[in-house]
Amino acid sequence: MAATACTATAVLGGVRLSPVFSVSRSPSPSFVALRRPIAFSGVNLSDAGRFSSLKIRASSDESSSSIQGDELLGDLKQKWDSLENKSAVFIYGGGAIVAIWLSSIVVGAINSVPLLPKIMELVGLGYTGWFVYRYLLFKSSRKELADDIEDLKKKIAGTGE
Repeated sequence: MAATACTATAVLGGVRLSPVFSVSRSPSPSFVALRRPIAFSGVNLSDAGRFSSLKIRASSDESSSSIQGDELLGDLKQKWDSLENKSAVFIYGGGAIVAIWLSSIVVGAINSVPLLPKIMELVGLGYTGWFVYRYLLFKSSRKELADDIEDLKKKIAGTGE
């Protein structure tokens, strides 16, 4: 086995990172083993002023988030206690998990067929273009889409006609 020292340079948001590591190659060319952890050197932090818009301010009021969490748990417990047929929740949940699993298998099968994934991407791009033209490009069509979404929300919530 031959050990080789490699250096690579990556630029992440204007900050230059230079990882230095040694690798050893086995007889098969697809296997590379790291001999020691990657160490970053040469980090240039002088450009940190450019990222001032990315600063995150922490909230000093931690009690409000815990109150919201307690309210959420209380609401969930109240809804769970008000359910009459709790077994149906488990049946629907199990059915949803099986449906996701089956759709994953179908997508994997479609993805393994040559050329079919690219055709599906083109279909998706075409539908996206049509949707933008039909519902998002003009003000009247945006209003129509918003009205359709509100009608659907009312049907789902049971407050509609």
